[in-house]
Amino acid sequence: MRDSRRPPPPRPPVRVRPAPQVDPPVADDPLTGLWPRVSAVQLALDLTTAADRPRPGRPSPAPTRRAVAPRSARPPAPTVDVPVTATSEAARAAHRFVATCLEILNGHRPPAQLRPLTDPTRTTAVLEQLAAATSRLGPLRRRSTRPVVRLLRLRVCQPQPAVVEAAAVLAAPNGRSWAMAVRLERRAPGWICLVLQIL
Repeated sequence: MRDSRRPPPPRPPVRVRPAPQVDPPVADDPLTGLWPRVSAVQLALDLTTAADRPRPGRPSPAPTRRAVAPRSARPPAPTVDVPVTATSEAARAAHRFVATCLEILNGHRPPAQLRPLTDPTRTTAVLEQLAAATSRLGPLRRRSTRPVVRLLRLRVCQPQPAVVEAAAVLAAPNGRSWAMAVRLERRAPGWICLVLQIL
């Protein structure tokens, strides 16, 4: 039987936490009209490397054999030049960011996935650069498996321990070459893009 003379135990205090700095994209964003809509079969953005992924306890199944295209038909593999001043982590971060931008240019990823990887105050400028480059490509061929824009060369330097600058040479489908300049800074969640220019 409960004693009615004894007061009930006090409730824990309610804590009000601040709202996050980066809000999710809104539906009336002026840049959403520049990009194709996200499809239901869109792949998720994976920013982890193979070494960072957890390994399952059971062995992986044997790989299936696929038909391999002749060597002459394959595009050349991109080369990455890393000076002595750049760490391997910085080079990987720059390469992953440029690869994500290429997937957005080629229509494999929606541009909204680039928002967590950019500075909130400069997200609009970065997305406008990608939108302008996409408009130069014309309509995307959805049935084509070959990428429209390819990475030919990537140079990475690290002028400061928390700053990475990269210059990439891209091959456009019309036979011309594009240049991409990227500046990344190391912040609490990871590497964040501050500047992106495509020429």
